[in-house]
Amino acid sequence: MGVLEDLADALARDAIDASEKLGNEDIITQVAKQLGATSTTMEETYLTSIRIRLSERRARRFLEARMAPKNQS
Repeated sequence: MGVLEDLADALARDAIDASEKLGNEDIITQVAKQLGATSTTMEETYLTSIRIRLSERRARRFLEARMAPKNQS
């Protein structure tokens, strides 16, 4: 990755972690707005990284749930 992608991805990871710790998903959008005020390119790259990371997480959780052994009573 290039510098732009590396920085945006690191920020995306931090924003996702912060949103989980704070219980506030709006933090992701607020960070995007801050980026957009100075660099729309960085904002777009950040949002792409957010979407990729969140979609991968959802898909992984789905797969793990499907692969988990069913409770047998």
